[in-house]
Amino acid sequence: MKEVGIIGAGGLTGKELLKLLNQHRYLVPVHITSNQYAGKKVKEVFPDLQLNKIADLKFSHHDESIPEKIPLFLATPNKESMELVNQFYKKENRVVIDLSGSYRIDNLEIFNKFYGFEHKYPEILSEKVYGLTEVYRDVIRNSMFVSNPGCYPTSVLIPLFYFREFIKNAENIIVDSKSGVSGAGGRVEDAGFSFQNVYENFRAYKILKHQHEPEIAQYLNEFSGFNGNIVFTPHLLPIFRGILSTIVITWKKDFQPNDVEFYQKIQKATEKEPFVRFYKNPEEIELKNVQFTNYCDFAFRSRDNITVIVSAIDNLVKGAAGQALQNLNLVLDYDEVEGLK
Repeated sequence: MKEVGIIGAGGLTGKELLKLLNQHRYLVPVHITSNQYAGKKVKEVFPDLQLNKIADLKFSHHDESIPEKIPLFLATPNKESMELVNQFYKKENRVVIDLSGSYRIDNLEIFNKFYGFEHKYPEILSEKVYGLTEVYRDVIRNSMFVSNPGCYPTSVLIPLFYFREFIKNAENIIVDSKSGVSGAGGRVEDAGFSFQNVYENFRAYKILKHQHEPEIAQYLNEFSGFNGNIVFTPHLLPIFRGILSTIVITWKKDFQPNDVEFYQKIQKATEKEPFVRFYKNPEEIELKNVQFTNYCDFAFRSRDNITVIVSAIDNLVKGAAGQALQNLNLVLDYDEVEGLK
């Protein structure tokens, strides 16, 4: 068994990581931190989980010493992760999977604008690998530092990756994403995102201000060359988990979308992907089919010069903990599905 650690294991993402690691054949968490739960056992903090392997593992304070060289998941807020990456990856040369947004955006001006603070370690940005597994699998295998994607970008970029050879013909891409409270704001105490405030309610938030819009734009450009207009609008669903994204591509006037060609190429490209399920009918894409799984489901349909893609993921699994484990599996040379199927 290989030992690993989780910094910030007391939150929703940490809870998912513990659940996944408990069923992993080769990885075992030996150091988990939470200032709120320090001194308590996993089974006391998460009594709803049947974690037989690690039920008696105790939470430590964030500043307690960590076993040398063990790989670390960082499930901490953005500013804290920015510092921890510098400490654990840069100074201590550990394998780090960072689930925050601290190192996803390369443009410092854009980062500072959307995240609201100045990045202190721009030199590390060039050393990270973006952890969108289906796109960057080969480079992730050889990386020591993986910046895990945001949940919304995961739901958008995975399906768009399979349209990448056609995207140069797109004029605009409009993304309408809807998330449960655990993705939109459930990781922090925020009255606006509490379930009592979303029950029997529905609203958009961070309109034209969300940090995931430049993240989507950066990596879409990287793998497809798209430089057109992207508009991303997130919405808050009165449910706990799951993201459903509707992606509308408006094609240039001289390009006629061919659904038969699209379908044949995407079907071939996705048929061996362990966590991508490509459907024929976009109306089959539902949150209930991906909740508590590491799958990304998507389908599309075109009319005239418009293609509509619908995708769904579980924000806490494929959008966070599951994709993080998938990436660590690659880094450590395990089967990437280990602990996830």
